[in-house]
Amino acid sequence: MNNSKEKLSLRWAYMVLGVVAMLFVGILYAWSILKSPLSAEFGWGTSDLALNFTIAMTFFCIGGLLGAKISGRAGHRIALLTSGILSASGFILTSVLTGGSVLPLYVTYGVLAGLGIGIAYNVIISTVSVLFPDKKGLCSGCLMMGFGASALLLGNVADSMFNSELGWRKTYIILGISIFVVVSLAGFLLKKPEADVTFPQPKKTGKTSAEEFKPVELTSVQMLCRSSFWLAFICISFLAAVGSSVISFAKDLALSVNASEALAVSLVGILSVCNGIGRIPTGVVYDVCGRRKTMLCANILTICAAAVTLIAVSVGSLPLCIAGLCLTGMSYGSCPTIMTAFTSSFFGMKHFSNNVAIMTFTVMIGSFIATASNKVLELTGGYTGSFVMLLSLTVVALVLNVFIRRP
Repeated sequence: MNNSKEKLSLRWAYMVLGVVAMLFVGILYAWSILKSPLSAEFGWGTSDLALNFTIAMTFFCIGGLLGAKISGRAGHRIALLTSGILSASGFILTSVLTGGSVLPLYVTYGVLAGLGIGIAYNVIISTVSVLFPDKKGLCSGCLMMGFGASALLLGNVADSMFNSELGWRKTYIILGISIFVVVSLAGFLLKKPEADVTFPQPKKTGKTSAEEFKPVELTSVQMLCRSSFWLAFICISFLAAVGSSVISFAKDLALSVNASEALAVSLVGILSVCNGIGRIPTGVVYDVCGRRKTMLCANILTICAAAVTLIAVSVGSLPLCIAGLCLTGMSYGSCPTIMTAFTSSFFGMKHFSNNVAIMTFTVMIGSFIATASNKVLELTGGYTGSFVMLLSLTVVALVLNVFIRRP
């Protein structure tokens, strides 16, 4: 019994290890910082570099599916080792680019790094989440916090290294090697639970919830045949689109309401902080209040974020813009936590790796909607049209949210 308790206590150590690993693979989201030296040295335009991030996000999602397949057939250690090799190769090969065509960047950073980090993202979440059947939301929130905090923490470290004697090329090499070491180490240290370990189960509240149901184990095909999946998938995609859009033009948005250059840069950092802050509380609320209330609260928060920012750009109010950015960061942070917790709660843990990889494509849909909102901005010359579109999507998401039922 004591031996079983000791093994059970190790899950918290694995949680910390998972958060650290997610912190390093989350560097993919620091593209707004990592692209700066490439733009300065090679003269690649904004649209060229924006497309690279879209490619990276696309292969990030594909990597999730690949990670599930490799982990299922060869184990999580081989999957994470593969991830480390691909990610490191992407960053190191980017460091030796010589300019000219931007296509090699799409292959090195977009395809290789995106694919490698997507594999790690899926495998780490799948391996650690199975250890916390009683705290699905908290587990998801902590892992997502590590992933989301990377842009702020490692992004700023990378920026300092760019401006030091190291330069951007050596910085990219260091980042690639660091990701390889951390991800590979996580692969060797993380272990799946043994058969004799019994995990605590979720505590039932005194009141019976309308969504309390016996756990089901659905394959990906079965999941795709459920209306609950498609309603949640579209809903989360629309909510994530608000955060994706604002992140893509946050600095310019702040400048448009007369923020100083220094304040605009600081607000981008605050947006990232709020993104990270929103993840763990969302997980805790999910565990305590359940899926339905958590998703409705996140949806309403996103509606408020889009509405406040729309008013801010319409009247040129800097205080409202700051409030809108903070709300947007918190609402965006809630999306990945809800996504992973929802997948395990509704469709079980047996096929969780494949199922959550499919659900991760919400990130790609949100990225494409963000591209559309930038196009609206370009055509109209202002942010009002973009936020009217985003606000409309959040209202549609709320309607879909209401109709989500047990699988």
